[in-house]
Amino acid sequence: MVSVEEDAGDPRVRMWGPVCRAVASLLGPYAEVVLHAPETDRVLAVWNPMSSRRPGDPSLLGELDALEPAGRDVFGPYEKVLADGRRLSSVSAVLRDADGAASAVLCVNLDRTPLERAAAVLSAFGAPAVARPEPLFEEDWSERVQHIVGGYVRECGRPVERLTRADRLTVLARLEEAGIFAVRRATPVVAAALRVSRSTLYGLLAELRAAAAPNAKDRTS
Repeated sequence: MVSVEEDAGDPRVRMWGPVCRAVASLLGPYAEVVLHAPETDRVLAVWNPMSSRRPGDPSLLGELDALEPAGRDVFGPYEKVLADGRRLSSVSAVLRDADGAASAVLCVNLDRTPLERAAAVLSAFGAPAVARPEPLFEEDWSERVQHIVGGYVRECGRPVERLTRADRLTVLARLEEAGIFAVRRATPVVAAALRVSRSTLYGLLAELRAAAAPNAKDRTS
């Protein structure tokens, strides 16, 4: 149920009231909708009141003069703060009559608290709190393959299907350094992780090792 306090005798409330009730019903109980009379700078009606404002109270709309409209006669979203510390995202719209004169100002104040709490919960689930315990994964070489390939994909910002030949050689070098190819049956797992055929993977490995061979020879000479 939408809580409403209004001056039902004002024609602007009769005209714009259904719109205000619709917005308050959709966003309630987290949004306050206020209709103001610009010529008297007074509140005409309040739906889902969050503050102590009532019809007839001063609107104090002078703040709109300092804002740049986001669209024709629309200001915001901009931030407000309630006395209890809740932060609001607010939008104000100037409603004009048939002659183009400002007839009323409609303000929607959305309480961001539920969104911020939800974001905090999702962030806590999505971000690891501690570093990965590597000893748990030392024997799980297939997990290490996924970890190395996935880490490179996140690093370069491209999906695995769009990795270039140079990208795949870089990943294979990291897998080689991790000792993955010393494990029996590692090749098909790596090929699947990189979305390439086994023959392509063998060709890339041969290229990688051929490039590394002269360097190894130089170190031993």
